[in-house]
Amino acid sequence: MSKQIGKIEIVPVREAFKREALDFTTWLEQNIDALTDRLGLELSVLEREKTVGSFNVDLLCEDDAGRLVIVENQLERTDHDHLGKILTYLVNLEASSAIWVTPEVRPEHERVIEWLNETTGTDITFYLVRVEAVRIGDSPFAPLFTVLAGPDEETKQVGETKKDWSERHQLRLEFWTELVKRVRERKIALFANIKPSRDHWLSTGAGRGGVVYSYLIWKDGAGIELYIDTGNYDTNKAIFDALFAQRDEIEREFGEPLNWQRLDNRRASRVIRRWDDRGNLAERDKWDELQETLIAGMTQLERALKRRLQQIKV
Repeated sequence: MSKQIGKIEIVPVREAFKREALDFTTWLEQNIDALTDRLGLELSVLEREKTVGSFNVDLLCEDDAGRLVIVENQLERTDHDHLGKILTYLVNLEASSAIWVTPEVRPEHERVIEWLNETTGTDITFYLVRVEAVRIGDSPFAPLFTVLAGPDEETKQVGETKKDWSERHQLRLEFWTELVKRVRERKIALFANIKPSRDHWLSTGAGRGGVVYSYLIWKDGAGIELYIDTGNYDTNKAIFDALFAQRDEIEREFGEPLNWQRLDNRRASRVIRRWDDRGNLAERDKWDELQETLIAGMTQLERALKRRLQQIKV
């Protein structure tokens, strides 16, 4: 005996729910599991049309950990007004999650939700859910929920990494700004006209093309270096070898040993001095000592190398 197979019909959600607040929000309050099953969450509704200043959040819920979750319904295409309301509710109610339900999503708003999940901490999450009305034959309409954007472990890890990069970039800018200020106050020509950056290095020319002096800062230390990269492998190695031949005299004038890195498998070469015991980027309370060490070291390095660099004929 053959079985009759029905055909699913998808219709505008407004045909199933004429009024957002009175029809859809009321239905969702009574059938919250239809939404949470798609999200993989456990929610219980605390209040419908919860007052937040002069606004009302559609549903205020609580998850299984006791954290507040807001649900904002919109039975038309996403707009800035509802996006603003969601953020307003989330902040003022100190909620941990926001769920935006809509039948049509603008790509710009989907990207915003993805960005919010990346940039906020692991304790705050955002969901964007498309709702459609479906039925088979003459059956009653039923909402169909599809999660378009939401948090996941990888997204949050990406967000934490970006946040860490952003904070580190800002710290570098502040560190270099203070260091350059010290250089200018001491009327040291080298680096006095260099603009601070967000990079882990701050460089200036050493008096010949492709050779630079650099200050360096890392998470676990700092240093100074002469970096040689004229664009030509043989030229770089010739300059390095000419300096290395005078290693004893250079280190005596510098005042201590240097790390000589010819880097045979790379085009560039370098001479570097690193300090791992004077502080680092994260230890702001040690910046004064660290910057003084770097400036003094760079002054000695230039003094030991400047004349010798000018005399090299390659």
